[in-house]
Amino acid sequence: MQTICGIDLGSRSVKIALMQSPTESDSLEIKRLERLDTIRFYREYGRKHDGKLVVNFEALGLPEVDSLVSTGYGRNTLELAGGEAIPELKAHVLGAVHQTGLKDFTLVDLGGQDSKIIQVRRGKMIDFLTNDKCAASSGRYLENMANILDLSLEELGQYADAPVELNSTCAVFGESELIGKIVEGYPIKELAAGVNATIVKRILPLLRSFEGEVLVFTGGVAHNQAVTRLLQEGTGKRVIIPQEPQYNGAIGCCIKGSEASD
Repeated sequence: MQTICGIDLGSRSVKIALMQSPTESDSLEIKRLERLDTIRFYREYGRKHDGKLVVNFEALGLPEVDSLVSTGYGRNTLELAGGEAIPELKAHVLGAVHQTGLKDFTLVDLGGQDSKIIQVRRGKMIDFLTNDKCAASSGRYLENMANILDLSLEELGQYADAPVELNSTCAVFGESELIGKIVEGYPIKELAAGVNATIVKRILPLLRSFEGEVLVFTGGVAHNQAVTRLLQEGTGKRVIIPQEPQYNGAIGCCIKGSEASD
């Protein structure tokens, strides 16, 4: 039995996927998924040594594995001691292809602090756009706005109708603008819808240069039902969310690990 561990070292959280294939001919099956706060992960389980990341897998309760592959946020990709590191775009493409079974699609990944749009044809990346300079179209933006509205992220993701117009393109100034709308007396439902609509409004112009009828939506923001609905309405395209959108990069690492060991 082959056991593979994939680790996605994200900006806000570290995602770990443990996958197994009972025999060489069987496809990989997810056996364990775990998500930890990034700061906590490095503080309690990881140390940089000789340019590599040494992880205390015993403390994490993870078994010995046959293959270990990691990816990371932006330029923070670290090679794990005893494993290999792959670019995050590659990891996310591999994960999306595996989870959906599709070969031709546009991948929209909205993570904790960055966003990625990747054109995939025949299972390979042919074009991409990334934004790691501003958190305005990321999970961090949604977290901040939900806090201001005193809503959980799950509650925030329920509202898409009659959105209040929010025009600020900066996450910091967007908070001030939202507070101003609260003072003007707009209802919470419309304010929450406005926050969700703003995320989509920032993504739509980036999608215009990408062809295809199918969007695969991954990252933590994919759990927001309103953003998903507004993204589908705004593009007119079919939006598919994999079973584990937030673990897509870690799953992609496992796929890479299985290919290396074939």
